[in-house]
Amino acid sequence: MIKPSKLNKGDTIATISPSWGCAGSSRVQWEYKLGCERLRELGLNVIAAPNSLRGTTYLKNNPQARAEDVNWAFENKDVKAIIANIGGNDSVCLLPYLSKNSIINNPKILCGYSDVMALHLYCHNLELTTFYGDNLLTNVAEVPVWHKYSKYWFEKTFFDSSAIGLINPSEDWSFDISKHTDKEYRKNYIKNQGLCLVQGKGKVRGKLFGGHSDLRYINSLSEMNLVNKSCFEGGILFFEDIPECCDSDKMADFFDWMGQNGYLQILNGIIIGKMRSKLDFSQYAQKLRNVISGRYGLTDLPVVSGLNFGHTSPVFILPYGVMAELNTEEMSFRIVENGVV
Repeated sequence: MIKPSKLNKGDTIATISPSWGCAGSSRVQWEYKLGCERLRELGLNVIAAPNSLRGTTYLKNNPQARAEDVNWAFENKDVKAIIANIGGNDSVCLLPYLSKNSIINNPKILCGYSDVMALHLYCHNLELTTFYGDNLLTNVAEVPVWHKYSKYWFEKTFFDSSAIGLINPSEDWSFDISKHTDKEYRKNYIKNQGLCLVQGKGKVRGKLFGGHSDLRYINSLSEMNLVNKSCFEGGILFFEDIPECCDSDKMADFFDWMGQNGYLQILNGIIIGKMRSKLDFSQYAQKLRNVISGRYGLTDLPVVSGLNFGHTSPVFILPYGVMAELNTEEMSFRIVENGVV
């Protein structure tokens, strides 16, 4: 994997809207400006990609314009990193318009989660490390503060070229949704219970790959071979989603699809992010065991849930293609390599 260069104070980060275009809405501009100000507090210069603030209707109807912003951000020699404003549901529409040469010839940090996964998979196919982590609106611009856990891992991952290291659970967390038009809204935080062993045993290492349940459909949606056995071979899968799109039955179906395609059988381990729900993970865990151990006989495959990534707050950042370690004896997860150079 090609790793991008680390950030330094004074560097420029570009904001893009590869999915939902709400950052350009007058009702959400306050939040966009707040996120930019917080990045500036880290010493970064912030610029918006040319089409990224043109509003929801324009960007929905013009996926090529969204793709042009991605190409522009990679090609722009002044830009050292790229962050998505927010996710959505149709960034796969950008893929035919992306410039392979623009991206591969200008490796740089690309950060975002949820629907931004389609861009990550495209870059992973080019053997470029990108980062499943903060979106500007949903993490950096959280009110009243950028959660100290999320902020710490943003700085550690992108400004430090040493190994990312042990990822301890956050002290607290929230499953509340974001409300981008309400300046007075505050998420409720509860005590974090830490990691949960779903099944398996031992200490394993593997390169990180994953996202959410649309991994199952990305090839048919994009007509590209972005997900295949080579992505999973000897790896650690990271998986997260929201209950509205992925209840316990759908999660079980996803991992059954993994097994049917031979992907489960070649993984070294699985980590699962916190679900955006007040329900505990036990109903999910039992159905996962029924599939992974019961149907496919993979009783030793380590599966650990409750990690701080995905559609909850706060989050750490997962670099694609970077070596990580999952230890069920210590109930620990660490990223043993650097994400940037």
